Amino acid sequence: MGNEGLLISLEGIDGCGKSSLIAYLNTKLDPKRLVNIREPGGTVLSEYIRDILLDNESNYNMTAETEALLYAAARSQVVSQVIKPALLQGKVVLADRFIDSTIAYQGYGRGLDLAYLEAMNNFCTGGLKPHLTILLDLEPEQSYSSRKTQAPDRIEREGIDFQKRVRRGYLELAAAEPHRITIINAAQEFNIVSGLALAQVQRVINEQHLKLLGDRPMEQP
Repeated sequence: MGNEGLLISLEGIDGCGKSSLIAYLNTKLDPKRLVNIREPGGTVLSEYIRDILLDNESNYNMTAETEALLYAAARSQVVSQVIKPALLQGKVVLADRFIDSTIAYQGYGRGLDLAYLEAMNNFCTGGLKPHLTILLDLEPEQSYSSRKTQAPDRIEREGIDFQKRVRRGYLELAAAEPHRITIINAAQEFNIVSGLALAQVQRVINEQHLKLLGDRPMEQP
């Protein structure tokens, strides 16, 4: 991608354990090099958009097209304002959702045109893709049984059939890009899930370090 930083995204259906895994990774990675973002969110403007998207009281009748465009707007802002500057500074950006969520949720979940959504992703990110995406795979029935008692947001209220379509979308994305997307069975004990995820994160960090060493010109005697 032409910079020294790393973009690592975590994906999965609602209730798959992303938040717990991100909290764990934050205890294992260098805080001076780490930047956390969530989608939608990560900037003042993007957080305003998040409130609109997840409000199930006032915006229950939001169209799928409006939803997709709002997610894209929030993503465009956080990419420009936070992610790209952090990557240029050599930081590791840990993203709670990124471009794959649009394909899985608005594409497979809502039934919007996949080619259009891919073009929209490219437009709002400038073609930026994660170096690594960790997909926490979980059956929707399992995610619902493990949910906390907090009230579901507008997306979480869509039900199991919707989440099944989203999961299928994620698995098809992983099959198409196995070099980027690593699937981890999120039904396993957390210590196993977190260990597997950390190993993948350390792998891409090490690979990037070796690449940077290889790109440096040799010193003249």
